Amino acid sequence: MNEISPAPAGRFVVTSVSSDAHMWNLVFLQLLLEERGGEVANLGACVPDEVILAECRRNRPDALVVSTVNGHGHLDGLRLIGKIRADPELSGLRVVIGGKLGIRGSENARFGTELVAAGFDAAFESEAGLAEFDSFLGSLGAGSVRELATAGERA
Repeated sequence: MNEISPAPAGRFVVTSVSSDAHMWNLVFLQLLLEERGGEVANLGACVPDEVILAECRRNRPDALVVSTVNGHGHLDGLRLIGKIRADPELSGLRVVIGGKLGIRGSENARFGTELVAAGFDAAFESEAGLAEFDSFLGSLGAGSVRELATAGERA
């Protein structure tokens, strides 16, 4: 079993994409981040893009964590990150996406590259486990995490 190392506490907004009705993944992430000292605003499932943007403006998190398990994360994620990067108040926000990014099994890793190119700081395919996400969390005290590659690129 991989051990998750402690990371600096921070403020996080955790959400799904607008088409994803799954909640267990969000609860897991919330508990993981809180266990490590984080303050978490969990927006829940099926969250409209505009609500995510408004909550990020209101909460001013250290990172927005987008989790998806319905297989359409890459589609909704591309739309969402475009809105975030176009918003002057949120353009510099650290944003990551992870979970089941597509419906193509082992080919889903290719979506991570596209999501990072579109503006996500990192993309984590569910098959990679928590190690890459742990690396991201450990980098929060450092500068930009744009250098983080997707799990597919590191493999």
